Amino acid sequence: MDTKHKINPMALIAYIGPLVILSYFMYGQDAFAKFHIKQGLVLFVIDIAIWIIGSVFPPFWFLYNIINLAIAILAIIGIINVINGRERELPLVGKFASKFSF
Repeated sequence: MDTKHKINPMALIAYIGPLVILSYFMYGQDAFAKFHIKQGLVLFVIDIAIWIIGSVFPPFWFLYNIINLAIAILAIIGIINVINGRERELPLVGKFASKFSF
């Protein structure tokens, strides 16, 4: 793979569920990684919230599966953006992620 930029591993693992916590503590002040960590954190929080709702209200378990698929697709889009060196907001998620100030 011939790329002109170095892939940031902390930005990459930010989209892999609970590993966003690891990348949050190890990102080091890198603005590119921070952008992707924020989006990965929003995806992870949505996933946890939907899991809890699906556990409490079993009739809505099918909805959890649909939303979980959407989260996986958004995570793949985020990983592709990291590999291509882009800071592109994910649909729906990017607006919430920009509100974080860490």
